Amino acid sequence: MRRSLVLTDEAARHPFLASLPPHVRMNLLDSEERSVWSLSRDDVRGVVTTYFAVFAAALVFIA
Repeated sequence: MRRSLVLTDEAARHPFLASLPPHVRMNLLDSEERSVWSLSRDDVRGVVTTYFAVFAAALVFIA
């Protein structure tokens, strides 16, 4: 695929993101801002469950 003229966004900080159309980049930025620090109860429960499962497995392995 050959492109003779590519309009880029210099603020994208990555060549692939710079080549995306503006309407696609806006959707990516919106979803990125929403998901950075949003933790749900299920996320915390999954981390705690995994921690205790690994801890129990390590104790069984050692014993």
